[in-house]
Amino acid sequence: MNRMDTPRNLAQEIVRAISSVVGAGPLALHEPRFRGNEWIYLKECLDSTFVSSVGKFVDRFEDDLAAFTGAKRAIAVVNGTAALHVSLLLAGVTAGDEVLLPALTFIATANAVAYCQATPHFVDSEERSLGMDAHALRDHLSSTTELRGGHCINLSTGRVIRAMVPMHTFGHPLDIEALLAVAHDFHIQLIEDAAESLGSTVGGRHTGTFGLMGTLSFNGNKTITTGGGGAILTNDLELGKRAKHITTTAKLPHRWNFVHDEVGYNYRLPNLNAALGCAQLEQLPGFLADKRRLFERYQSAFADIEGVRLVVEPVGRHSNYWLQTLLLDESFADQRDAVLTATNDAGLMTRPVWALMNRLSMFSSAPKAPLPMVESLERRLINIPSSSGLV
Repeated sequence: MNRMDTPRNLAQEIVRAISSVVGAGPLALHEPRFRGNEWIYLKECLDSTFVSSVGKFVDRFEDDLAAFTGAKRAIAVVNGTAALHVSLLLAGVTAGDEVLLPALTFIATANAVAYCQATPHFVDSEERSLGMDAHALRDHLSSTTELRGGHCINLSTGRVIRAMVPMHTFGHPLDIEALLAVAHDFHIQLIEDAAESLGSTVGGRHTGTFGLMGTLSFNGNKTITTGGGGAILTNDLELGKRAKHITTTAKLPHRWNFVHDEVGYNYRLPNLNAALGCAQLEQLPGFLADKRRLFERYQSAFADIEGVRLVVEPVGRHSNYWLQTLLLDESFADQRDAVLTATNDAGLMTRPVWALMNRLSMFSSAPKAPLPMVESLERRLINIPSSSGLV
């Protein structure tokens, strides 16, 4: 067999391309980077003894987040799931409602809906941004719902569709303006799941600031981390005040009495975590610049490999490139697992996209739209090493 007859090994081509950019393994998919004031702020926090939910770093972190994102108010909480849960409650989601979610999302988005005793209603995504497809959603709602008494009613279930939660997948901003138009026309509240998109913008405006509320995550694998943590963003100051109140056990201010005026949640971010977050936020512009450089190097490395391409930010939108993502051509989808095996065997951590939410046993009977694109994306997406320290 001559060289021209040698069977092509796409998996090894991908291993070589990744290695040419980031070197040899072992490499994590995404790891935190601590090169700023983390130790200084943590020591200050420890020395003060204010390590729990009260302390100056919590206030500072909220103020710094609001300044960076342009939101009028930021409320720090214990994780992104808590941020989603409270945002849904404040949007009026109650037991028996439905909430529109992308089938292609992390489990936290669907779990938060379940915490409200509501039902997720799964919809399709677009290939361009990997986020909720506004045009497909409009078509779906036009044929399956009606407006009645100011509410969007699912004709199949009789339930109110109260809210939608589009998610900016892997940090790529979706078509938020088109989704806001759908939400307006069908009388549905919009909450942005911006957990992965800190630093991403649409027309210069930060993700998470378009809807009624937006949510962020600062898990250890995010662009910046507080260890564990999240935040709610809103431009409604009264809503922000309510969010702060119910996430701090709904306790009324008093010098010594413990009086709570409603069922609240102990979702407070500890001062210790906030201290870490303040140091991380100071470095965020550098992290984002490094992530863009990493994307550009990967883009060059994969330019001549047939059958695979890097996911690129949509035109007119600015991505933080939280996770660098490969998209196999449909004709190569059957090689996804071979690629995952070869890269991980080489010490280069790669991962497939999450299992679609409608395939999980607890959500398998939930209502759903036709899902042709996400079923295709599930077969073809692969995340590759994406840490900002790799360049």
